[in-house]
Amino acid sequence: MSGHFAGESESRPVIVLSGVSIRRRTTGQEIVLDSVDWTVQGGQHWALLGPNGAGKTTMLRLAGALIHPTTGTVDVLGHRLGRVDVRELRARVGFVNAAQKVPLDAAAHTVVLTGATGTVQPLWRMYDAAARERAHLLLAELDCKEFTQRAFGDCSGGQRARILIARALMSDPSLLLLDEPFNALDLPSREDLVDALHRLAAGRPGLSTVTVTHHPEELPPSTSHAYLLREGRELVSGPVESVLTSENFTACYGRPIRVESHDGRWYARSTAVPSARRRREPPPFPGSRP
Repeated sequence: MSGHFAGESESRPVIVLSGVSIRRRTTGQEIVLDSVDWTVQGGQHWALLGPNGAGKTTMLRLAGALIHPTTGTVDVLGHRLGRVDVRELRARVGFVNAAQKVPLDAAAHTVVLTGATGTVQPLWRMYDAAARERAHLLLAELDCKEFTQRAFGDCSGGQRARILIARALMSDPSLLLLDEPFNALDLPSREDLVDALHRLAAGRPGLSTVTVTHHPEELPPSTSHAYLLREGRELVSGPVESVLTSENFTACYGRPIRVESHDGRWYARSTAVPSARRRREPPPFPGSRP
């Protein structure tokens, strides 16, 4: 199954945003994105980070051809929004969101199968033997083979995230977009998902990914580039080593933050000095000895 459709060029960037702005007057937030430029090349793995309301998910939705810009141009897989059938384009982009509508009583294998038709409910007549086998292989690739027949609702948060990624890969996309896939995961589940994404990047050199997250600890070692957003504008973007710095995070989040890396993983913590009130020793317990 091909990850490209007619007219798509292997040599073109997979995402190009040029001077993109989005304005929404109805929400009271007039400017959501302001003159944003962004290019993602094939095989790159990007992270979008920034405070709440910075515009991360909006950028992801543009890349997924789910919305159009107010001004500027958006090219996805070599096709410009406004000049292409977005239904066909969306079918070539894998999109993962923890809030996706999925029948909780459906088996994991069935959930993955629905990725072939882009539907919530399975269309059984549309799935041939090759599609069923592909769903099995994707579950194995995402380390989910042992619960193929388990109901989606009975799976843990980490297992659900990996099942949804397998579902997004059913159409063999060139681009995989992940909107906060680590949301509400405990530590073991987070690490399982980090490992799965790292293996996915290593095993699919032609696949580009973009991950929206709040925490650099969630980024797999395969992350190659990062984009920091603040108030709908680019603060800094580029190779991950040059973007994920203490200085950039401090400027982005408006408080002192220290960023470090170890064995390809990233860590951030606040270095703000506690207030005088918090530094004071508590009063002695009544009746205690001096």
